[in-house]
Amino acid sequence: MLIYILLYIADKDNEGIHSLEIKGETIVLMFEDRDDAERYCGLLEAQDFPKPNIQLIKREEVEAFCENSGYKARLVEKGFVPQSDEDRLMLSPPERNLDVSLWQEDSLTSQKGNEELENIRKKLEDLL
Repeated sequence: MLIYILLYIADKDNEGIHSLEIKGETIVLMFEDRDDAERYCGLLEAQDFPKPNIQLIKREEVEAFCENSGYKARLVEKGFVPQSDEDRLMLSPPERNLDVSLWQEDSLTSQKGNEELENIRKKLEDLL
């Protein structure tokens, strides 16, 4: 099954996949419908968050990436209706986002951070 994910590809040293932190878990959203992914991107942009690129990819590849990275993949099905506040985050981003200016700063603070970033970058490239 093909799904849509949101990728940030600012440059090779600072790329990533859009995710949410919910109850201590990192959740990667997978959208069944491109319109839902586009709407979510528009909402992120309205919050002054960098606009991600929408990528079509095999669901199995994203799930494998998430499993290897310690993340959870969550499918947002077409026509999805939230049942809780947590579910609402699948359709509309939280009002507060992490400061993206810290992405690069955090990765430069230690060699381990650089190695982790490089591993994530390689896994994302493998997805494409």
